[in-house]
Amino acid sequence: MDKVSHRKAITDRAAALGFDAIGFTRAALTERERDGLRGYLAAGHHGTMRWMADRAAERGDPAAMWPDAVTVISLGLSYAPEDDPLATLVRTDRGNISVYARHRDYHDVIKGKLKHLAQFIASRAGAEVKVFVDTAPVMEKPLARRAGLGWQGKHTNLVSRRHGSWLLLGEIMTTLDLPADAPHADRCGTCTACQAACPTDAFPAPYKLDARRCISYLTIEHDGPIPVEFRTAMGNRIYGCDDCLAVCPWNKFAQAGREQKLAARNDLVAPRLAVLATLDEAGFRALFAGGPVKRIGRNRFARNVAVAIGNSDDPGLLDAARGLAADSDPVVAEAGGWALNQLKNLE
Repeated sequence: MDKVSHRKAITDRAAALGFDAIGFTRAALTERERDGLRGYLAAGHHGTMRWMADRAAERGDPAAMWPDAVTVISLGLSYAPEDDPLATLVRTDRGNISVYARHRDYHDVIKGKLKHLAQFIASRAGAEVKVFVDTAPVMEKPLARRAGLGWQGKHTNLVSRRHGSWLLLGEIMTTLDLPADAPHADRCGTCTACQAACPTDAFPAPYKLDARRCISYLTIEHDGPIPVEFRTAMGNRIYGCDDCLAVCPWNKFAQAGREQKLAARNDLVAPRLAVLATLDEAGFRALFAGGPVKRIGRNRFARNVAVAIGNSDDPGLLDAARGLAADSDPVVAEAGGWALNQLKNLE
């Protein structure tokens, strides 16, 4: 079968599996894209995410990771919310969890679909295939741009004309030579809405993110105490932050995501901080079983909850703050003590 037939069959099967976007590009990146990665790491903007630096050579060159790869198939799955993703921010007795983390772990959801598609490609074309979802050293956003799925916005995330800022990405690399799509043009124009929306000024310039100031990084990747300078700005964000994504004007074209495994669970849309503060290890694992929040562990999550309680201006949460201040984990206890002091100032 010819390349065009293979490409159409793969596109049709991807749609049948529930993917919302697909594009094809060569298994290569430009020197400019590699320079961007090197500059990001040299500036220390990756913070303590050492894994980014440890495999930088592979991250910047797909051929360094798999020399036989010819084509990258970039795939997107929409997780656009039905309701305003920022509505919970004003409910200070509740916690705000990033939209993508309100149900199943997207890594598992997307990887399952990718494996089915990869098996189809291998069976149909006799080609070798490998699948990737975020955890491998793959520069997925530049590859998605090159494959025509969208462009990297000024918030550094992918933006799609059809799905806004709400696409989760995965890739299949293959030895199969397939026609490539044209790279997508940047359509941010003069808009700076995402830059202005950031609570912690994490963007030193358009298209540049300093993760060390990013609430998503601080609540998920960062171990140890939350720097005091960022605590008030965190508000009630206890896992991730959607502000820069949610204000993107291109979201007006996005329809709610169709994948039910990513649809928000009611109990994770606006969970009560008073309840979350009482979770022990077993309770934490039970509540977040099968979801991405479980990855950060109970103690890091309790630290985030403590900061949110400190920002609540709610004296009704004093007992919750006291409980966290007495926690056996020193980082949780420190955050709980900070929260207690914040709330005592209201008395």
